[in-house]
Amino acid sequence: KWRTDATRAFQYYLDRSTPHATGRWLGTLVVAAVYALRVLSIHGFYIVSYGLGIYLLNLLIGFLSPMVDPELDPSAAAHDGPALPTRGSDEFKPFIRRLPEFKFWYVCSRLHHPDLPRHQPDLDLRST
Repeated sequence: KWRTDATRAFQYYLDRSTPHATGRWLGTLVVAAVYALRVLSIHGFYIVSYGLGIYLLNLLIGFLSPMVDPELDPSAAAHDGPALPTRGSDEFKPFIRRLPEFKFWYVCSRLHHPDLPRHQPDLDLRST
C-alpha cells in the first residue's frame, strides 16, 4: 500500500513539474554541478562519470534528431529532397523530436546519484 501511495505522489509532483521546463533544468544543472564537484573533490568515480557522459551525449543526440530522417523518408525521395509545402494539398511535417524534452530531462535528472558505492580499483578489476 505504501509503495502505491509513494508512486502516486511521485507521479503527481512529476505531472505538476511538466510545464516548468526552466526550473526543472536549473535544478538538474545544480545537481549535476554538485556531482561534478564531488567527483573532483574526492578524485574518484572517473570511469562512472565517463560512462555517464557518453550516455548523456547519446540522449542529447536523440533529443536533437528528428523522429523521421528526411533523407530516408520515401515521400521526400520523389522530390529533390525535403521542401516546404507550396500548395494547400501538400502535407506540412513539423519537426518532431525522436526523444521529447520531458523524457530527456527525466532521464538526465535521475542519473546523478552522488552516493555510488564503488571504489576505483574495484571498477578497474571488474572491467578487465
